[in-house]
Formats: sequence, structure tokens, C-alpha cells
Amino acid sequence: MPKRFGIADFFTRSLFSRKSKEPKATSHNAPGWRLFSKTAAREGDPSKDLASTMTAQEEQEQEQDSGVSPCPQRPLAAGRRKNLEFEPLSTTALILEDRPANLPAKSMEETQRHKLEYEEMVAGAKRRELKEAQKKKRQMKERHRQEDSISNAMVIWNNEILPHWDTMKGTRRVRELWWQGLPPSVRGRVWSLAIGNELNITPELYEIFLSRAKEKWRSYSETSSVNDSESDGGASLADRESSLDLIKLDISRTFPSLFIFQKGGPYHDLLHSVLGAYTCYRPDIGYVQGMSFIAAVLILNLEEAEAFITFANLLNKPCQMAFFRVDHELMLKYFSAFEIFFEENLPRLFSHFQTNNLTPDLYLIDWIFTLYSKSLPLDVACRVWDVFCRDGEESLFRTGLGILRLYEDVLLQMDFIHIAQFLTRLPEDLQSHTLFNAMANTHMISRNRRWAQVFSALMKDGNKEMEKNTSPALRS
Repeated sequence: MPKRFGIADFFTRSLFSRKSKEPKATSHNAPGWRLFSKTAAREGDPSKDLASTMTAQEEQEQEQDSGVSPCPQRPLAAGRRKNLEFEPLSTTALILEDRPANLPAKSMEETQRHKLEYEEMVAGAKRRELKEAQKKKRQMKERHRQEDSISNAMVIWNNEILPHWDTMKGTRRVRELWWQGLPPSVRGRVWSLAIGNELNITPELYEIFLSRAKEKWRSYSETSSVNDSESDGGASLADRESSLDLIKLDISRTFPSLFIFQKGGPYHDLLHSVLGAYTCYRPDIGYVQGMSFIAAVLILNLEEAEAFITFANLLNKPCQMAFFRVDHELMLKYFSAFEIFFEENLPRLFSHFQTNNLTPDLYLIDWIFTLYSKSLPLDVACRVWDVFCRDGEESLFRTGLGILRLYEDVLLQMDFIHIAQFLTRLPEDLQSHTLFNAMANTHMISRNRRWAQVFSALMKDGNKEMEKNTSPALRS
């Protein structure tokens, strides 16, 4: 009759089976299971069977304690794993191993199935590696092609075009090279020449306005913004927007992923100086949010004084002046002209936007204010700037239509909110060649009229409408 235990015996007994009092072999000699590899047993080592016999010994001791006769033991050789010709490199390879001795052995069908599964895994991994290698090879080939193209273009720009800029800039060959993208080494120089210096700003004039800006910042730091608002309650909006605090706030949000314009970055003070000098140069405009992105792109391609000169002349262009001065009537004319070409090029998407009451101001304002430098990846934005310097304001709206064409199928599936969110934050993987292919398929001609003619006609119609709505007394 089996021995019975009382409640006291239950609590005094060990809840776990007793361990053998034999000394354990060191872990590096035992053929144990590891997560990422298998350690083979040493030949002639007396401890080689210790790991495989531990379970059997513990089962015998437990059965003796409970009074149950032990079951016939399985031969030790059957409990050992087969020696494989390879070391498992991951847990995936463990499916080819035999199970430990204390678990049921695999059937032949299961063993064969596991072998086929493993072979399929290895074949799949090899296919993925081959596909990735081919992709990297194509990318490297394309990169070398682009580098060779940029190198050849740089020689042409430096030796043939820039020395004869006035006579060469309008030729068909130069315009085609321009469309393909300017080499980074000449990009700033070409931008500066294309934008020009109609304002006749000199580096010395920049230093004068920079000194005024620094003096103004000192006065801001000495008096609190509260005292300023109390003592100068009649300050204009431009004066308030040119405050140091607003410039600092916008600089911190300029290309944050680059970490070069934020406080402590190598271009922080430089960007601060250019923006501060401009607010003193044009107090009627002051600082407007979005200017920091334009100034930052110029700083990346030009020296400090040249960046300021180009920045001031760029913002003096009619389209930029209309937006930065928030001339609502003129902005509406630009939006109307854009919609004419929108409907001409993308009628289905235009109708979809009309149905969802999505007006151009919801996405164009941000694009125009920053010249796409905030919305597009920086390298793509620089390509857009290249064409902008070649074609003027028309290219800004052509770029917008190119973006809409590129994502037309996606946008047709969206509602108002999702369209607005998508166009505010464009995909980061957008490639320049795909955008420019979409732009090349966008025709800026409506009823045999180009952009400038359409916009001019809208301005004339607007002036006629204003004359109709104005009383004779005021007109006189």
C-alpha cells in the first residue's frame, strides 16, 4: 500500500525534486541547448552523458518518493540529439534538431516536414538577399550615373555658361541643363545671378542693417515684452512680428531634422542675423512665418552677405510680395489662375476638390510661403528652386499641379480632412525624378494662353470690376 503523507509532511517536503549530489559539469563541457548555437560534447569526457541522464535520475527519485514503480527507461542514446554537420545560427535551425530526451520523439513525417520547412526558409532568405543585392546594385549604378552627370554638368556650367551668363542664360541648351538640375557647387551662384539684385544692396548695407538689428535685440532683452506692449501700444503688426521672440521660435522649427539651424547649431547665428537684418531693412513687412525656410536654403548655398542680398531681392518679386504682405485681393487672383490650369490639366481631381469644398488657399499658401522647402524633401525642394529661378512664379504653380498629378489616384480616394492633411505633409520618400516627370506632363497653356496672359487677364477683369463697384465721386 502506498505511503500516505499528512499535512505537516506536505509542508516540510521539498516541492521540487531532489538534485543529484554529484558535482555538476561545467557549462562549457555539457552538450546543453542554447538559443543561438549548440555546444558539442568533448570526446572521452566522463560528464558527456550527465545532461542526458539528469532527467531520468530525477524521475526515478520522484517515483520512489511517491511509491510508484518506475517505468522502463528509454535508452540514453535515443535521448541524445543527433550530431548535425552545422552549427544552428538561429532558433529557425532548431526545427531540424531532435527533441530533448524528456519529450516525445519526432515522427518521420514530422521530421521530413520540418526539413522541407527549413529548406524553404533558407531558399526564401536567399531570394530576399539576392533581390536586395540587385536593388543595391541598381542604386549604386544610378548613383554613379548621377555623379558622372553632375560632374560633366559642373564643367559645362563653370567653363561655358557662367563666364558668358548674359548671352547664354536664355539658350535652349542652358534651359535644358537647368531643368535637369543644377550641380550643387554652382547652384548658389546661378540662383544669385538669376534672381538678380534690382534693389542694389551691397554687403556694406547688410552690415549696417545687421548692426541695427543687434542693437534692437539688446533693447528687447533689456525690457520685457509686457513693458514694450504697454509703452508702445500703437506699434504696427510688422514691428510686433519682427520681435526677437518670433524669429527665435521660427528658427527652432526650421529643418529640425538637420539640427544645424537650432540653438547651438553651426548655422543658427547666421540665420538669425539674416532674418534680423531683413526686418530692419523692410520694417513695412517685418518678419513673417515661413521666411526662415527661404533664408535657410539660401544660407546653405551662399555666403552670408550674398544670401541676404538674394533673400531681399527674392522676397521683392511680385508673387512673394503679395503673399508676405498678405494682399488678399492679389492672392485670390493667383488662386484663380491656378484653378484655371488645375481644371485644364486634372479635370477629375478638380471636380473632386470642388465637391469637397477644398480651395487652393488650404494648401498653396504654405507651399508658396516657403517655396516648397518645408513641404518637400530638401534635395527635391532645391530642384524646384532651380526651375523657379529659370521660369519665375509660373513654376511654383506648375510644381503644385505636378504634386497633385503625382498623387491624383490617392487624393481621389480621400475626403476633405484627409486631403488637407496629406497636402500639408507630403510623403518623405518623394523622389525628384517622379515629381519632375509629373511636372513635364503638366501643360501651362489654357485656350492658347500662357500663365502670364491668364494672370494678366484676371488682373484686368478685377480692375474693371473694381471700377464698376466704385462710385463716380470716388473715381474723380
